[in-house]
Amino acid sequence: MSATHHTSERPLALVTGASSGIGHQLALLFARNGYDLVATGRSDKIHRMADDFARHGAHVVPVQADLADRDGVRAVWQAVQDTGRPLAAAVLNAGRSIGGAFLDTDLDDELDLIALNATSIVTLAKPVVRHMAEHGKGRILITSSISATTPTPYETVYGPTRAFTYMFAESLRQELKDRAPGVTVTALLPGATDSDFHARAGMNNTNLGPGARKNSRHQVAAQGFRALMAGKDAVVGGDLPTKLTRLVNRILPEPFKAARQARVARPHDTPAKPARSAQRTSHTATRH
Repeated sequence: MSATHHTSERPLALVTGASSGIGHQLALLFARNGYDLVATGRSDKIHRMADDFARHGAHVVPVQADLADRDGVRAVWQAVQDTGRPLAAAVLNAGRSIGGAFLDTDLDDELDLIALNATSIVTLAKPVVRHMAEHGKGRILITSSISATTPTPYETVYGPTRAFTYMFAESLRQELKDRAPGVTVTALLPGATDSDFHARAGMNNTNLGPGARKNSRHQVAAQGFRALMAGKDAVVGGDLPTKLTRLVNRILPEPFKAARQARVARPHDTPAKPARSAQRTSHTATRH
């Protein structure tokens, strides 16, 4: 698989986070629909997954890069430039979560999450947008989450990063209507999906762990792909109850949504309230 495909007549798509889950399914859809790919992943798994895409006739440039690192983002964009071809579509999908109470989680891990989920989106979107605007056309899909519409206790940093990417996509879309109308931006807001997302976040010991009802990653990716091709503003990825969640969340108060989410995401071994004995000890200490 060469890094350059100057003679290919297939359009070129960039898909980040293509090693697994929704990103992998999106990359497959692009390959099946006649696109070549620059496909990225954080681990060397991306090199094995590239064979899946190539089976559908795609020329694939696999890029192993950590997008939480600015150098990783540069490596991805350099791979796109090295093809010498215009970029027809870009899926900015890479992201992850961290489960657990903010009292207990690691700050460096959370800063890494912010760098991946938010900073890398902006950093990579900059050259993508300028490149597409220069060529007068292109399609951009930015993966957010239904979590963008609610507080996310026990994923306390994740939800705000997805709210950021959602509003970033909406803002960028409006700007490009004025400055580069041939370039569209679509936000994908998946609900809980049957991937390794929650396991990687350390959330198997929650109501989002094994056995939880989740949407099909095939369905979510297909909905995102169709919305992108149609130039839609945004799409909720999942079944009808998931889509209704977005509508309901527009009117529910934030404290109610926070309490609801806490019941789903709280680790089973994390108490909802301090133990009574601890409270009594605290009061006694105060009196003395």
